[in-house]
Amino acid sequence: MRLFVAVYPPAAAVADLTAEVARLRVGRAAAAGTDVRLADPANAHLTLAFLGDVDAGRLVDAESALGIAAETFRAGWPGSPVLRLGGGGSFGEGRLTVLWVDVRGDVEALRVLARLIRIGLIRGRLPYDEKPFRPHLTIARPGDRIDRADVAADREALHDYLGPRWPAAELVLVRSLQGTRPTHGRLAAWPV
Repeated sequence: MRLFVAVYPPAAAVADLTAEVARLRVGRAAAAGTDVRLADPANAHLTLAFLGDVDAGRLVDAESALGIAAETFRAGWPGSPVLRLGGGGSFGEGRLTVLWVDVRGDVEALRVLARLIRIGLIRGRLPYDEKPFRPHLTIARPGDRIDRADVAADREALHDYLGPRWPAAELVLVRSLQGTRPTHGRLAAWPV
């Protein structure tokens, strides 16, 4: 099973971001029929840890590690992190270009939670991607299907974006099913 751990923004935050993306050049290109690979709003999430392929027999170990991480976080942090989507940027170049929106608010709390998750995965001898944690939400993978100048303009436009505040009150273990239209299935969740 291909697994990751995430926090999901509420529908109102996703709707606000979706409206902002529609105003961007990448959104207008998508509306005109260019395949800029806009992220599906139904799958909008902040990845805290990517486990990759995990044997189904280890699912209970992953759930245990995440449950302990959530409990440890709740015991040491005064309430759920309050976040908002705002700002943004891009990763990669050429065909590998990804456009994303940044995370604002209690980002340090989110970092603590991600660190606790990784500690739990290490203790449980579970795999995870060791890249540094960079909280963001992917909005499009335009690659080289639109001009670099359009991506740069969208990056600049995102600097002024600031979505509504929301509490990140739930940690979710997600199964990702790959394909032309990737889908995500919630396997378990814990309050944070």
